[in-house]
Amino acid sequence: MVEEAGSRRERDKSGWAQELAATLKGAWPQVRQYASDVMVETRKVTRPGKQEVYGTTVMVVLTTFLFGIYFYFCDLAFGKTMTHVLSYLRHRG
Repeated sequence: MVEEAGSRRERDKSGWAQELAATLKGAWPQVRQYASDVMVETRKVTRPGKQEVYGTTVMVVLTTFLFGIYFYFCDLAFGKTMTHVLSYLRHRG
């Protein structure tokens, strides 16, 4: 009885291994095709020129400063509003 259970387990393990091997064997052509597609698309990529890098860098720096100024004024307005609200609630109570 014990031998039967042991041999059944061995068959289950070998069946699992065969199923995994079949799955991996079937996936290999897809992996190769994916790698090939990646190589083709990578060859199409071009590096930006010096002028383009300079232009985008200037835009990023300017946008960062503009957002910084905007959020500074938003913070001032929110701070003043909260100060007035808290002052009103403190004197009211």
